Amino acid sequence: MKTIAAVGLLVLISYSIGAQQRAAAPAPAGPAEVKVVTAAELAAIISKQPADKNGSQAFIQLAPYNVNMEHRVVSQAASVHEREAELFYVLDGAGTLVTGGKLVGETRTNDANLSGTSIQGGASKRISKGDFVLVPQGVPHQFPAVEGNLTLMSLHLPRGQ
Repeated sequence: MKTIAAVGLLVLISYSIGAQQRAAAPAPAGPAEVKVVTAAELAAIISKQPADKNGSQAFIQLAPYNVNMEHRVVSQAASVHEREAELFYVLDGAGTLVTGGKLVGETRTNDANLSGTSIQGGASKRISKGDFVLVPQGVPHQFPAVEGNLTLMSLHLPRGQ
């Protein structure tokens, strides 16, 4: 009899806690905006990039997120994003990614980002078409070498508040 009473009490407490959690949950927002970029639209964006110089273009903007297409033929500055991670997907080409270590010639580009001429003491990895790379916030990163060209999709992932 005590077992039945204990199980009953646990069910009652669980139900009560569940009801409180449902009541405290925020109401769902209105319909979310959705952005779609078709494969054909992305191919057109990529085809417009200059073959002989670096370029970058935001092709999905839905605050606080921006998805960029980045085309690289030469190295760019090293970066540290202090408040967000960065996700890369390699659309085409190949190159070397250096992560970790310390920025050389560090300068502040804005209140949440640092830039440098290179990275000292980082780890190098070759990346190529089809690879995904997730760089956590606060980690120096740079593509110091490009093999012909490197076309990337990048998404900055703001840290939740």
